[in-house]
Order: sequence, then C-alpha cells, then structure tokens
Amino acid sequence: MEVISLTRSLIDIESITGNEERVGDHVAGLLSDLACRYGGRVEKIEVEPRRNNVLAIFGEPVVTLSTHLDTVPPFFPAREDEEFVWGRGACDVKGIIAAMLCAAESLLAEGVRNFALLFVVGEEKNSAGAYAAGLDPRGSKFIINGEPTGNRLALGSKGALRYELKATGRMAHSAYPALGESAIEKLLDALARIRALELPVDPVLGPCTLNIGLISGGRAPNVIPDAAEAALMFRLVGDPAELRRAVALAAGDSAHPHEILCIPALHLGALEGFETTVVAYTTDIPAFGGAWGQPYLLGPGTIHVAHTSEERVPKAQLAEAVCIYQAMVKRLLA
Repeated sequence: MEVISLTRSLIDIESITGNEERVGDHVAGLLSDLACRYGGRVEKIEVEPRRNNVLAIFGEPVVTLSTHLDTVPPFFPAREDEEFVWGRGACDVKGIIAAMLCAAESLLAEGVRNFALLFVVGEEKNSAGAYAAGLDPRGSKFIINGEPTGNRLALGSKGALRYELKATGRMAHSAYPALGESAIEKLLDALARIRALELPVDPVLGPCTLNIGLISGGRAPNVIPDAAEAALMFRLVGDPAELRRAVALAAGDSAHPHEILCIPALHLGALEGFETTVVAYTTDIPAFGGAWGQPYLLGPGTIHVAHTSEERVPKAQLAEAVCIYQAMVKRLLA
C-alpha cells in the first residue's frame, strides 16, 4: 500500500455519516489481505443495519490504532497537487486511515505483532461506533486515536457542553407592544447575561469558549414573538458543574436552558521525543470509556481546513504519519 494513492482512493468512496458501509467494506478487504499474508483476523461488527465497525487483530492486542470511517457533507472527490491531497475527508480522516493501514503493513513486514486496528462509524454525529466498541473491549492497553493534530501528540482536548435555550412570550400586534411579551427580547436578555459570564481557564487546555450557533424565533415583523430559541456550545476545559449553575442563574426567568450534550474535557498521554499540542475539538475518545486502554491522539493535517470546501492534507505529513504510527506502536509495545 502507498499512502498517497490509498488516501485518494478512500476519499473517492463517499462515506457521509450513516453511509459508511462501502468504505468500511473496502477497508475490511485491505485488512483481510494483510491478515491472509501475515496471520490475523478481521471482523465487521454491526452497530446499526448496514453500518459496521471494522476490527483487525494481529496477535494479542496491546496497542490499537483507531479512527472513524465517516465524514461530514458534502462529498467532493479527491485531487492532488505537488503539496496536498484534497477532497472530503482528506484530513478528517481518510488520510489518517491510509497512514494507519500503511503503518500496519510495515509493522507486520518487520514481524511486529500484538496490535489491532479499529475503524468506527458515526464520529461526526454521535460516536455510535465508539460507544458500541466501548462495550466490546478486546484487551488493548493503549489506543492511538487518529484526528488531525499536525502529527503532534495532543496533550488534551476540550470537551463540549451544548444547550438549547428557549424563551416564551405572548403574541400581540406590533403596534401595541404593551399587549404582548416578546420572547425574542427575553432570549436576547438571557444571552447577554450568559455572554458576560467569566469562563474558566485551564493551564493546559486554555480558555473555555462559547459559541451561539443558532438563533430562531418570531412569526413576522408586525407580530410580537411568542417563541424564540438559541443553540449554544461551550468548549469545556474542566468540570462542567459550576458552568451549569452559572448558565442556569444567567438564564434566570427569561429563558429555559435545556442541556443536549456533555462531553468531558480530556488530559491525554504524552511520549518522550514526540512533539505535542492541545486541541479544542472533541473526539471519539470519551465514548470508548477507557475500554480500549490509555488514549493518545495524533494524526496528519490541520482541523482548520476540516469540514470546509478547502479540506486537504499535506503529502509530507501523510508519509510522516506512517512512520510516527509505527514508532508509537513499537514504543507502547515495549
């Protein structure tokens, strides 16, 4: 396997969340070839109908290389220039899958055993594959999760706390606002108080941040609005308990905050001799629940172009990642 051409072939298999079957079958076929040549076993593990995790085990797994199979929409095919491979999933995460497969082939050719590869569905939506894998551990002591980190080991990743903030009012003719109650004004008042909160800072992960991602409400310009809501996302850096209390107090009687999702912030493992970073996004690691071992996070590319029309991954980082994954597996086996 050659990492650049493999990356391109994986990109060209559309695998938007919920439609991972074809790329999973392709990856399972590549792993089955390795298992036939070097001894091992490959499983397709159903998570939902036509959505399978793919697991390959060589020996007794101590270290697991893992990432996800799905991408965000919209799909667009691969292309390349002198420096980059472009396309949906180039850095998130088709290039990472390719680098892990190439690393596994090189390790097996050297006679290295006792590692696994695990590719899961659904990371971009709800981590369904990782949650399923967390209920079915295979004895691994370390898991190297692949996400774009510029090939540096992430010392930590921020968590996520998501709310729907809803306000209600009373409709009236806009010429007589005293006869109604504006839900939008209530929502704006609550949002102003939430934006004014002093958010925590972690010495490693940095500041907690807030994004107000969606606002909706009202019926027409000449109607006092009776309903309004906003979607909020905090990027957590610590225990969310105090932040939850602060949001509830800031919302007050103006609006009701309904918690949708909470993913904890993580402090992750480091290895001597590997460059490090910190990332602000969330990963599948919390969903594994520790069942696949101590987590490490590393992959080629930058998250800054993931989920965009400019998604790409440097060819040099793909080649480098193959070597880094080999070195990490050997170090952790030792």
